[in-house]
Amino acid sequence: MKRTKITWSLSISLAILMLVLACKSEPSTTSSPVPALEEELADGKFPYQRLSTYGFFAGELKELTPVDEVIPYQPASSLFTDYALKSRFVFFPAGEKAILASNELDFPEGTVLIKNFYYPVDFSKPEQDRRIIETRLLINSETGWEAFPYIWNDSQTEAILKVVGGEIQVDFIDHEGKDQVINYLVPNKNQCKTCHNKNESLAPIGVKVQHLNNELEFKSGKSNQLAHWAELGKLEGFEGAAAHPSMINYEDKNLPLDDRAMAYLDINCSHCHSAEGPASTSGLFLTYDQTDPRKLGVNKIPVAAGNGAGTFDFDIVPGKADESILTHRMNSTEVGIAMPELGRTTVHKEGVQLIKDWINSMQ
Repeated sequence: MKRTKITWSLSISLAILMLVLACKSEPSTTSSPVPALEEELADGKFPYQRLSTYGFFAGELKELTPVDEVIPYQPASSLFTDYALKSRFVFFPAGEKAILASNELDFPEGTVLIKNFYYPVDFSKPEQDRRIIETRLLINSETGWEAFPYIWNDSQTEAILKVVGGEIQVDFIDHEGKDQVINYLVPNKNQCKTCHNKNESLAPIGVKVQHLNNELEFKSGKSNQLAHWAELGKLEGFEGAAAHPSMINYEDKNLPLDDRAMAYLDINCSHCHSAEGPASTSGLFLTYDQTDPRKLGVNKIPVAAGNGAGTFDFDIVPGKADESILTHRMNSTEVGIAMPELGRTTVHKEGVQLIKDWINSMQ
């Protein structure tokens, strides 16, 4: 059940957060936090028009250096978004914590999930020059989770709220040394629910227990992410890593093919293709723990694929990836065929190859 905050409303909580962080953090080079705060709180409501107003990051905004109250996190596997790299953070309101029960995370009102999408100028040097394209905030309000997209300016000094989304041309050099150009699409506020949909309510994707039950490097050293939250007093109910499900990184080619394929399908597809997702009527359930071959699509006729099925009959034909609807849709960018429907304008070549290898390995 959704828990409500006992004391302040979300808007007041964010206002106090800004005042506290403005005192503790280095001043932003983009603007003075206090005048901006007064302007944005004129109506007493969120969201703020500028990302810097929240005070999540210290120093130059483009460095994305979190203040102490903002905790980095990283799911075991990352959802594909046109090869964009991502940095992720979570903010918990003071005195509040998430509750872990039945391997489900329930976040307190006022929680903010912060996800930044960026491209290195050269993917062979990912830690050098980069361009941040957008920052998406998921804010747990009185009425549930709400999504807000912020688009960064060319000078990388600020990100501005754009509820209508946008299209941005991105140039970079890929891992093979080739020049690439992508028309990157920032979803509008309403489109976010297309993927972030659980029982017809907007919900996070990457902060599920199975995604976070693994180690990450923090300032204090390497630690299990859920254990780290518990140590900070931000999580109740964690019983140790072995007591909860965990997923692997599908990019690790040293791990079993079946596990990698299921990790890929879970993070990229299961938010729709699950019993609680908008594609529940398809009968195709692609969660990491699915063991029923039929529900995975093996020799299964699609319910309503339409043109998306192409000339093929089954979602998965064992041993024949090139005759399977699943890989046919993954390998397309055409509207009505491409899956996922949103979140990419290019084909994830490595992901398609992984699922092809998996299907071809089936007997």
